Amino acid sequence: MSARPTPHSRSGYRSFRNIQTRWADNDMYGHVNNVVYYAWFDTAVNSLLIERGALDIHEGTTIGFVVETQCNYFAPLAFPQTIEAGIRVAHAGSSSVRYEIALFAQGAETAAAQGHFVHVYVNRETQRPVKLPPALQAVIDSLK
Repeated sequence: MSARPTPHSRSGYRSFRNIQTRWADNDMYGHVNNVVYYAWFDTAVNSLLIERGALDIHEGTTIGFVVETQCNYFAPLAFPQTIEAGIRVAHAGSSSVRYEIALFAQGAETAAAQGHFVHVYVNRETQRPVKLPPALQAVIDSLK
């Protein structure tokens, strides 16, 4: 059995996205439901890629499929907090990327939760893996 993960520091992440919590994010215990954390991971990564011109969700020929996810929780988050999602790339292959994301309460130095998404990039029509396009590769390189 592996040792329990410890929360990362914000200094280990290359880019940050603010995410505003919503009333509906809280569960009956008064903190954010676990499934929302994965939605924040997805929002943080994809909004960054779209903003930087590396992903066109409507017309692009290359799209990303999530093939693996994982999250560790360290401290509760709740509405009405603002979340700061830190993003970095741990590994990139010819058609796949492991994005690591840490979620920080606004201004906090250590993560309340952290985990990863592995995306495999595929041709939209054939759904077969493709080489990472140059624009996507440039963003990935900036996140290493």
